[in-house]
Amino acid sequence: MLVLVAPGQGAQTPGFLTEWLELPGAADRVAAWSDAIGLDLAHYGTKADADEIRDTAVAQPLLVAAGLLSATALGDITGFAPGAVAGHSVGEITAAAFAGVLDDTTALRLVRTRGLAMAEAAAVTETGMSALLGGDPEVSVAHLEKLGLTPANVNGAGQIVAAGTMEQLAALSEDKPEGVRKVVPLKVAGAFHTHHMAPAVETLSKAAAELTPADPALPYISNKDGRTVSTGAEVLDRLVGQVANPVRWDLCMETFKELGVTALIEVCPGGTLTGLAKRALPGVKTLALKSPADLDAARELVAAASDPAAAAADA
Repeated sequence: MLVLVAPGQGAQTPGFLTEWLELPGAADRVAAWSDAIGLDLAHYGTKADADEIRDTAVAQPLLVAAGLLSATALGDITGFAPGAVAGHSVGEITAAAFAGVLDDTTALRLVRTRGLAMAEAAAVTETGMSALLGGDPEVSVAHLEKLGLTPANVNGAGQIVAAGTMEQLAALSEDKPEGVRKVVPLKVAGAFHTHHMAPAVETLSKAAAELTPADPALPYISNKDGRTVSTGAEVLDRLVGQVANPVRWDLCMETFKELGVTALIEVCPGGTLTGLAKRALPGVKTLALKSPADLDAARELVAAASDPAAAAADA
């Protein structure tokens, strides 16, 4: 069984969309999405620098567009339907489109609203996020709470992301939890998945109320608790609430285990979630779609996941 996953904010790098736009029809699709949301996605995905694409209002729709573009390219080659889908943070909107809950343009419009609302909420207080590498999760969470920080992402594989004010994060860098090897500031512009994002929840809730989501056509695994969600209405409700609540990617990966996932493909700009899976899901084959050059390997992985007996015979 193969699961298709979409990364969250911080995965973007300058120029990461350039090669994808060279695929047949890709530039036209991105131009149409850009017109629909009033943001030049091609410019930001090819020419903008790291600071420009760090902007929450830009990064979020850019990531969803990249995920949809790369997943379409994969589907065009393989014609496959994954066994399940999931996304990390804003990647949940990408996954909702994979599952047919939202069409691509609606997903882009929703994430544009999300990004603008979260950027506005982040502007109220200077906040950020830092990843803690290593350590015991219970010890780390208790230490974060002592410093007034929120464990905004519990990612599994020995990684927790703390979120809060810049002063609180500075204190964390000087006073790491016992066993934590390193504290790494993330390329995000706010304390996402915390109470600092409460104003964005209200804005997104109003936007979501105008949508008519379809029920997922594929198993959709939610960041809230790692559970599979069966109705479009609940997917949308969770997408809204997730903005100000922790991401439990660790529980998503536990569900991957329970479902018997044998392979995982991370859409563009892949790398973050495959890295976590390599540490937390031993034996699961992983592949990150970083550029179109990875599509051939992805095709082989899809074929192996679809017919493991044939793949074993070939080996």
